[in-house]
Amino acid sequence: MSTLKLLTPGPVCLHPEARRVLAAPQLHHRSEEASEQIAEARTNIAKMAGSSGEALILTGSGTAAMEALLRAFFAPGETVWVPVAGKFSQRWMEIARSAGLKVLQSEFTWGESVPLESVPTGIDGALLTHSETSTGVLHDLRGLAERVKQANPGARVLADAITSFMLTHLAMDDWRIDGVAIGSQKGLMSPPGIAFAVISKKHLSGLRSSGYYLDLAREMAQQKKQQTAFTPAINLIAAVAAVSRQYQSKEALSKHLRHKEQANKEIYRVGESYGLQPVPKGVAARSPATAAFYLPKGLTPAKISRAMLERGWRIAGGQGPLKGKTIRLSAMGYLREDELAKALEDFSQVLADHL
Repeated sequence: MSTLKLLTPGPVCLHPEARRVLAAPQLHHRSEEASEQIAEARTNIAKMAGSSGEALILTGSGTAAMEALLRAFFAPGETVWVPVAGKFSQRWMEIARSAGLKVLQSEFTWGESVPLESVPTGIDGALLTHSETSTGVLHDLRGLAERVKQANPGARVLADAITSFMLTHLAMDDWRIDGVAIGSQKGLMSPPGIAFAVISKKHLSGLRSSGYYLDLAREMAQQKKQQTAFTPAINLIAAVAAVSRQYQSKEALSKHLRHKEQANKEIYRVGESYGLQPVPKGVAARSPATAAFYLPKGLTPAKISRAMLERGWRIAGGQGPLKGKTIRLSAMGYLREDELAKALEDFSQVLADHL
């Protein structure tokens, strides 16, 4: 087995509680114990997302939750606004088109925050990205949702919170977000394979039945009975339940978010000390989930990645138009203080050797 540590924006280094649970024997997904794990995971995730609604479990990636939410909230022919400023906001656009929606697309420079004044009128809803992993930008989800609702009464707002959940503050009820997609392999510090579609209380009874496997109306009926409509990755659900259990108090979650924010600041501190240019335009735009840097001409992401691999760390390169130009490092996974210090030391040494 590889001893590499992950400094990637998903998958990430696993939380000790996830490791402990995954070392246990296989659960049967229709057992009483499995129902208890399903109930706890759903309750914990909804609470941490700031929702008085329901968190529904899907066995799949975070993209499964994005598509399931979109099909449950919108009918073919409805118009949705998608501000595209990175690979994952682009994914919203692709999902919407595949579902037969009319897409009003606004393009922004990758690395920029979506401006509040860009919110249009005449739409049925908006598909927003909270933390854009491809650029390291944290968009103003609260402000954008507020503008959408003001300018378009009755509009529904869905958000990709896959790399913001458990990494920065999220308050669905207070921000009037109708649905949120979450994945297990990011801030939840668990393996890939579980997604959560968190639905506001207002919309629990109005979900469209669409598709088959990703039908949230079908899942709602089963998960209220602490079951799932299809065989779930139950041991992964148990891992998520165990990890999320550690952060149920406001104090524990707040401390965790502060720690992740500080870790990301330290990565930026090291990179900038060697003259690397951050991808996000302005400190305020930086997501605590990912630190993204442009590399100077002549220095490739492959060289930095190889050098970090030699020191036991896997990092990520750029995506889309940033591929071959940028590197991305993330401390969203579980890292002890000494491990984080070693990661920063090694990153510093690699940059010193190559710049």
